[in-house]
Amino acid sequence: MEKEFKHIQTAHCENGVATSLLKYHGLHFMTEPLVFGIGSGLFYLHIPFLSINNGPAITYRSMPGWIFSRACKALGVKVTRKKFSNEEQAAAFLDQKVKEGVPVGCQVGVFNLPYFPPEYRFHFNAHNLIVYGKEKNNYLVSDPVMETVTTLSEEDMLRVRFAKGPLAPKGHIYFPEHVQPVSDEVLKKGIIKGIKRTTYHMLHIPGNIGGVAGIKYTAKQIRKWPQKLGARKAGLYLGQIVRMQEEIGTGGGGFRFLFAAFLEQASVILKNNELLEISEEFTKAGDLWRASAVNMGRIYKGRLKEQKDYDACAAMLDQISDIEKNAFLRLEKMKF
Repeated sequence: MEKEFKHIQTAHCENGVATSLLKYHGLHFMTEPLVFGIGSGLFYLHIPFLSINNGPAITYRSMPGWIFSRACKALGVKVTRKKFSNEEQAAAFLDQKVKEGVPVGCQVGVFNLPYFPPEYRFHFNAHNLIVYGKEKNNYLVSDPVMETVTTLSEEDMLRVRFAKGPLAPKGHIYFPEHVQPVSDEVLKKGIIKGIKRTTYHMLHIPGNIGGVAGIKYTAKQIRKWPQKLGARKAGLYLGQIVRMQEEIGTGGGGFRFLFAAFLEQASVILKNNELLEISEEFTKAGDLWRASAVNMGRIYKGRLKEQKDYDACAAMLDQISDIEKNAFLRLEKMKF
């Protein structure tokens, strides 16, 4: 008898796919914050030589796919991944897994997802969803950012699985195999490794465009944009930051709240009250990320136009960087 797949709505797609698939395979303790933290999802990177949608390329998270891979590796779970150059082979493989009753994760482009509202259909190719069945010519889809399950036709599924552009999915499909029970000791080691890896990436990644230094770098650029780019383009750039932060799926303030929730759960599992204290700092950072997005949105919409308004946005990012740096320094000094 096949197990019933249960849809779970989460804050972020890759976290949600990982949580749902691991729960399906018997790891019932799994939560979205645990997947995110063990998988070291929190990050920041401003890539000055890359443009996305005619704006700055900024990400608030690690590379797509890394969260799931790292979390599974830490928990001793094998993950099978496949990409395809041939659409027919990709469709045939997906149909085979569906026939076997195996729910699978798929990387897709969101621009052609028919169940997404039009205002959310950007050219972003690192969205994740689960295919758990098929009825006639429609795939049964659990998209973690949606409230309920939905469907995609065979034509729409191929279109989103082979979307073109940066991070093209190329029919990318993945699923866990040979999932065994996870001991308390393995879980604790996974949590500690996730904390240490995230801390290293945010404090010590080389250069000045990543981690807490990267947040300062963005603040510095924001101060220059009005004179360098002109009011219209500078406003569009701020709008792009907000879009990358709040709408496209790279995390922003929401990922800071998620990391705070991870530290809160970790404090219970590891019996460490200091982790609970530090989690409150990331909640503060998340609040400031959200507030900064509101201010940037006002400039983008033309409600604020002066240099002092850009300076205020930059000052908020400087404050965020300082809060996160101090919190990560505390994590770095902890003895587990």
